[in-house]
Amino acid sequence: MTDMTRPLDGLRILDFSTTIAGPHCSRLLADMGADVVKIESPEGDLMRSRPVQRDGFSTMFGQLNAGKKSIVLDLKKPDSIAAVKKLIATVDILVENYRPGVMKRLGLDYPELAKINPRLIYCAISGYGQTGPGAGRPAYAPVIHASTGYDMAHLFYQQGRQRPDNCGIFVADYASGAYAMGAILAAVHQRHATGKGQMVDVSMFETLVGMLLGEVNRAQFDFEMPSRPMYGPIEASDGYVMLATASEKTFQDMATAAGRRDWLTDPRFEKYKERRMNWGLLVDELEEWSKQMSVAEVVAALEKQGVPCSPYVTVTEALKDPQVEHRGSLCTIEDGGGTYQSPAPPFRFSGSPLQSGPKVAALGEDTRTVLAQAGLTQSEIEALVK
Repeated sequence: MTDMTRPLDGLRILDFSTTIAGPHCSRLLADMGADVVKIESPEGDLMRSRPVQRDGFSTMFGQLNAGKKSIVLDLKKPDSIAAVKKLIATVDILVENYRPGVMKRLGLDYPELAKINPRLIYCAISGYGQTGPGAGRPAYAPVIHASTGYDMAHLFYQQGRQRPDNCGIFVADYASGAYAMGAILAAVHQRHATGKGQMVDVSMFETLVGMLLGEVNRAQFDFEMPSRPMYGPIEASDGYVMLATASEKTFQDMATAAGRRDWLTDPRFEKYKERRMNWGLLVDELEEWSKQMSVAEVVAALEKQGVPCSPYVTVTEALKDPQVEHRGSLCTIEDGGGTYQSPAPPFRFSGSPLQSGPKVAALGEDTRTVLAQAGLTQSEIEALVK
């Protein structure tokens, strides 16, 4: 690290969030220099129990919470609520992802806390937003994937399939966490002008609907979709290759690579509209070429013409890509089980550094220090700790 300050140095965040969406948001803020204090129950965030475990320490929890402080408060007890209100006076931002209404029942909703700290930016991430008839519905990412149409949209692209896929990749969590980060920073910027904080209400449902670009637009109009989607793998002799011909030039370059410049004047493929409706036929003809070659040969031929493409690789193989080392895409973090690699933020700044972690706090490790900084007496702290 250099002596340069990080972008969010000086901002302090109180993080009530658990599992993935909220912790992902606050981890990114911590990487940019914010002082993040994570409030956990005496049992700890449930992600502490998730694999991969080494000596009782979870790498998934560490990836989501590296660089944060950890304090334990039992929010069922009035003394803990009083301690939170003292902490609120010292922070800039609060992040939570409880079901709507939970924080209000605790007396920790935005209107109540804004009385203590009018500059507070209060970010609530929930399944369906804080208002409306669906606000109280419980949700995790897989439920949001189903309720938005995301899963059925994905199924449409799998020819011959009728049962929705199982999926353990929680797109809704990570996307809503990233959107929450952007909204928080916008609120920080506005506070510079107004001097006032505000509530930020992030909906996982709306996050995922916003990612369904083609589907949302086709749902509003009578648009005939081809029976075979326009993007998908092409077969080689020893595997599959993904290529993307999103522009006329890349289509022309693909035709050149396959030795099929005749496609450029073929009425089935010449224009985008006809090409899309006949994409299955085009793939069939393309595979007459690709099946005669290995994956490596197909990729080499396409890349020679500048066609965006990739072989299908495992995550293990992807992490060995030289680009990962060059960019510093992985960082080293450390917890009680040792060190391991974790994804770094996918952005860089030319004028300031980033730092992920490197430490993952043990449960409640910072309770006494943080509460003392908030002005609690030693006896008050000991009562809370006990």
